[in-house]
Amino acid sequence: MKQFTSVNDVEDISQLVAAALALKESPYAHQDLGKNKTLGLVFLNPSLRTRLSTQKAALNLGMNVMVMNMDKEGWALETQDGVVMNGTTVEHIREAAAVMGQYCDVLGLRSFPKLISRDEDYNEDFFNKFIQYCGVPVVSLESATRHPLQSLADLVTIKETWKGTTKPKVVLAWAPHIKALPQAVPNSFSEWMCRAQAEGMLDFTIVQPKGYELNEDFTPGAHISHNIDEALKDADYIYVKNWSSYKEYGKVLTYPEGWMLTNERLKVTNDAKVMHCLPVRRDLELSSEVLDGPNSLVIQEAGNRLWAAQAVLKDVLESL
Repeated sequence: MKQFTSVNDVEDISQLVAAALALKESPYAHQDLGKNKTLGLVFLNPSLRTRLSTQKAALNLGMNVMVMNMDKEGWALETQDGVVMNGTTVEHIREAAAVMGQYCDVLGLRSFPKLISRDEDYNEDFFNKFIQYCGVPVVSLESATRHPLQSLADLVTIKETWKGTTKPKVVLAWAPHIKALPQAVPNSFSEWMCRAQAEGMLDFTIVQPKGYELNEDFTPGAHISHNIDEALKDADYIYVKNWSSYKEYGKVLTYPEGWMLTNERLKVTNDAKVMHCLPVRRDLELSSEVLDGPNSLVIQEAGNRLWAAQAVLKDVLESL
């Protein structure tokens, strides 16, 4: 891979999942691959799992790692061309990205949406310009519309834990929250699960209250439901996540009671395993009884972020 920004950059997802699981068994088998190579991790927004897992993955491959928290340590960036920079921005993305590319062999970038203008966020202007000007392979650490490292780790977790003889039923279930959250994680999860469904790996359903439907570009082939009891019936995996409205962009809409997943709701499932990308607001998004119970995969899922990142970085390094 020359870059990793979505599932569309992956030629064979089954092979990438298998590579991640192989690395989990032998973390240091490719230490020479990253020797004398540097990974730069550039964060415009907070991170826990993404930063630590990707940094550790690079170290496992023998890479040097530099971390830049642009929101706290860097200059305010200008992204628009043809403007006189006499305001609050100090450095243009053309120079900033190009300089980072001079110092690093691979760059990871994390930037959240503003949730004000749907067109601006979904154009991914910042990400695309960074890729254009840096001149080295870029790995998405989450963008305005996608979080592919998380989604790869999710698929790795499903593959690792599924012991059935038929295809598992995977459900992406909307959950309540107190503020507007991006669609990046559910977009990306849906995109990866739809690809996996098309390749015969699983069956995929999305359930959300009316008004919370995702952009259809991310949901090809998914079964769409607004009835949570119906959608959860016979589910093998439930991926719990909140997101704000795409249609009424960035808004938190009214919704009926009963959308938080509890042990009572799990009774209609096939003893479903429960997933969440974390961080999670306990007893708002997801009940503590589920999080702390035997059906929860959230810690194993978070652990697999390391192997997902390492599989991607290994593929990228092999292309250099």
